[in-house]
Amino acid sequence: MINHLEIGSIAVQLNRKPIKHLHISVLPPDGRVRVSAPVSMSDTAIRMAVINRLAWIKMQQRDFAQQPRQSSREMVSGECHYLWGKPYRLDVKEVAGKHRVEVGRDRLRLLINPSTSFENKARVLDAFYREALKTRVDTLLPDWLKQIDVSIAAVGVKKMKTKWGSCNIQACRIWLNLELAKKPPECLEYILVHELIHLHERHHNDRFKALMDRHLPDWRERRSLLNSRPLAYNHWEY
Repeated sequence: MINHLEIGSIAVQLNRKPIKHLHISVLPPDGRVRVSAPVSMSDTAIRMAVINRLAWIKMQQRDFAQQPRQSSREMVSGECHYLWGKPYRLDVKEVAGKHRVEVGRDRLRLLINPSTSFENKARVLDAFYREALKTRVDTLLPDWLKQIDVSIAAVGVKKMKTKWGSCNIQACRIWLNLELAKKPPECLEYILVHELIHLHERHHNDRFKALMDRHLPDWRERRSLLNSRPLAYNHWEY
């Protein structure tokens, strides 16, 4: 059940769920506030919980407002696209044969058939990013599974609107945001380790942070780097 609350100047999307604890999220790209609350929790208790986190919420919203944005995507030559944190100029070439992407020194060459639609151009580029991400994960994963001492059923890649990664503890499945292929490689490694450690500790508590400190001591710097990079251009809806 989804409701909306106004708490001071903050508009809150309220989702009541069969959960034990209240969760507050500040979502990209514009800092929209979403609260997931137990079904039995009163509106008054929810309001008080949000009021107690107002300073944190406003700080998160301010960070989103200051974060640079990528321009609107048109899939035409000259656009700036990112791969592993490096900017490339898109070079669209109409050729016969299979659609593909080739990486040059400072260009991503998008080779497509004549009259290919915007949507299909975007799909070709997404498929390129997906394969690049999977290849790098396949390189990183064996060592991290051994170091953290966990096993997983699968790692998947998909577009995610509000998270860089997620972990289904019961299924031992990790999902990674496709956008990570556009960020510096150390950001991908940070998210991968973050999600693997959730298999030991579900919550972002002191034990979780201690495990992150043990296995990836510079994880806070990597998190800051990830959060400083340009957000993808998207028509965000929730």
